[in-house]
Amino acid sequence: MSLVAIGINHKTATVDLREKVAFSPDKIHDAMKSLASRTASGEAVIVSTCNRTELYCNNASEADIIEWLQDYHGLTHEELMPCIYAYQDHTAVKHLMRVSSGLDSLVLGEPQILGQVKQAFVKAKEAGTTAVTIDRLFQNTFSVAKKVRTETEIGAAAVSVAFAAVSMAKHIFSSLKSTKVLLIGAGETIELVAKHLKDNEVDSMIVANRTIERAQTMCEEFNATAITLQQIPDFLASADIVISSTASPLPILGKGMVEKALKQRRHQPMLLVDIAVPRDIEAEVGELDDAFLYTVDDLHSIIEQNMASRKEAAEQAELITEEQAHLFMEWVRSLESVDSIREYRSQSVAIKDELVERALNKLAQGGDGEQVLLELANRLTNRLIHAPTQALTAASRQGDLNTLGQLRVALGLDKH
Repeated sequence: MSLVAIGINHKTATVDLREKVAFSPDKIHDAMKSLASRTASGEAVIVSTCNRTELYCNNASEADIIEWLQDYHGLTHEELMPCIYAYQDHTAVKHLMRVSSGLDSLVLGEPQILGQVKQAFVKAKEAGTTAVTIDRLFQNTFSVAKKVRTETEIGAAAVSVAFAAVSMAKHIFSSLKSTKVLLIGAGETIELVAKHLKDNEVDSMIVANRTIERAQTMCEEFNATAITLQQIPDFLASADIVISSTASPLPILGKGMVEKALKQRRHQPMLLVDIAVPRDIEAEVGELDDAFLYTVDDLHSIIEQNMASRKEAAEQAELITEEQAHLFMEWVRSLESVDSIREYRSQSVAIKDELVERALNKLAQGGDGEQVLLELANRLTNRLIHAPTQALTAASRQGDLNTLGQLRVALGLDKH
């Protein structure tokens, strides 16, 4: 019985299986209660995202937890087992710390997973499926993830096109808060760009798209304004930053349109980032004095450099998680030793109380005081050394010199 981590992720399972093993938000509360009932401590946390489903349990059997997952989702042994990974104790602790630090993510160092793990822990607390060990494990893990973020550069460099585009804008405009941004397109990439912009406190966004309905849906989330592609010339001059990603086979912004907008801006600089293939912005736009045009190729070269930087940072982060997992397991073992000491002391006190009561009864019946005291001392000595004597004898007979040595140190016969 130990700390156990069971899971599947984007490395081990297809999207189809990950969908089958995922836990919906409306069912996860009851699922954690059910899972916790399969552990000796009643402690369990389920982390379920689009890329992974992981079960963390204390005082649990690995086989029991896998069987529970299989039964809960109605999967066959053959479907699930080839995709499962399982860790115990130190490796389970380290795995959770690696996951929360972004070291096991599809995009190395991505920060979203930490929020998802924190949310899973909150739900477990609400379900009443955490106690001392799991609580300490997750709190320590959050501290480790913070340590990794602050002491390494794992999250500093952009490694997605959307993040790189926004990072470039931040590099040029020290603060994005007061900038006006025009986003062209309303697909997944532009939506991710909008999220990064919102994280950087941009509150003035316009989204231009071929179908205004799709743009309006996205604008509701980001408090932006939706326009059609045909309306771009009317709004272009107000944009400090233009980021474009559409599936258009022909350029949407030409040199003439941008030149006219720059004149309206009285030649205030404009940053244009074209992350479309084929390109949305004519290459000639880059010839304009006050237009700073970057393409997806420029961003990819930045991303390649940044991935190398993140890999270096990941090596530092791995050392941090290894060290912190070791420290956590030392704490767990200290709990076990405290329990053992408490049990041993309680047992010894019970023996003492039993023999003292017997001696007092003999004295009350007129027994000789010296004889009663001597008998008490002999009996107490014999009872207290009985188990250690048996252990010493067994180790000697079996030739187990390691155990024999440990027993001699524990009994004070040899110095450590």
